[in-house]
Amino acid sequence: MNVISHSADSFRNLKNTYIEAHPSMNIIFGENGQGKTNILESIWLFTGCYSFRTHKNIQLVNYSSGEAKAKLRFFAAEREQAAEMKIGKTKDIVLNGSACESPRQMLGKFRCVVFSPSTLAVVKGSPGERRKLVDIALSLIKPNYAVIMSRYLRTLDQRNALIKKISENRYDLNILDDWDEVISSLGASIIKYRLEYIENLKNKSREIYSGISSAKEEFSVGYSLGKISETQVSENKERIKEYLLNELFNSRESDLKKQYTSVGPHSDDLIVTLNGKDARIYGSQGQQRSCALALKLGEASIMGEKTGEEPVVLLDDVMSELDEGRQKFILNYLNNWQVFITCCEPSTLMRSENGKVFEVVDGTVNER
Repeated sequence: MNVISHSADSFRNLKNTYIEAHPSMNIIFGENGQGKTNILESIWLFTGCYSFRTHKNIQLVNYSSGEAKAKLRFFAAEREQAAEMKIGKTKDIVLNGSACESPRQMLGKFRCVVFSPSTLAVVKGSPGERRKLVDIALSLIKPNYAVIMSRYLRTLDQRNALIKKISENRYDLNILDDWDEVISSLGASIIKYRLEYIENLKNKSREIYSGISSAKEEFSVGYSLGKISETQVSENKERIKEYLLNELFNSRESDLKKQYTSVGPHSDDLIVTLNGKDARIYGSQGQQRSCALALKLGEASIMGEKTGEEPVVLLDDVMSELDEGRQKFILNYLNNWQVFITCCEPSTLMRSENGKVFEVVDGTVNER
């Protein structure tokens, strides 16, 4: 899978930009605030996922225009394809001449993996940020996962609404029985998907981090799902469902006091460690960045294996705070994919790579 060409207009500060992409390395450089990240963001949106910077459409449109536009020609599923996007109050996408009912229809059609400064939140941030890392990857690999997750979240909202009504004595507590059956079944599917993915991610990212750190540090990632260990349930969906059903029942009184559902995949976490210690607490800024990179490059590797097509890799400000040795490893490792990478000034090492260099100045792009 690779981008053939990309254009954007009135997308944030971009002005009629056009890029004919190189099949391997595409370096996008310029001073801060010129629009480098906006190019990556407008490419990423064609995956069908939300922006990695905002969920608000209005923030994607230049203030002087009522509508942003972007076009993408890409090669996937053994053929050249074309997609167009218009962004106003909503996002409207046309794929190969046919209108998509929603951007979610693009899931699985065009796959990217993106690293940006906000990606550090998978190490430094909340459990929700780490869950999002896994959920987005799984949605791109298995679009049906996004459907299950959407159903789960709707059911969760409905159960939370019932809990509030029960606390007001408007319903009996037993009304939760049917809801718990549904939510535990959907939750078990989500957790099983996540456990299988994380087992692959654990192996891939450990190998990548070893290369990044020259085998000086031991990296590991695991999944925390409450009182039961992942090894007890990883191969058995029915055991996961049984666990969730019991925990939902046992936590009812507590949930009534808190007025929300405390058990389920919406409250699980991804555990990232370095040398056996929590990377969020004990890792340096450079180590945390390396952890996030290992997770993202591991994601790209798994995506290629599971789908049969290597994804496009988008790297925003990836090299800052990494020493020369780590930079060299990453650039060598990137040979497997088509890459779009931003920086303020291309280094000698990056200029020597096979590819193209684009300069961004005040929202316009020129090939160098």
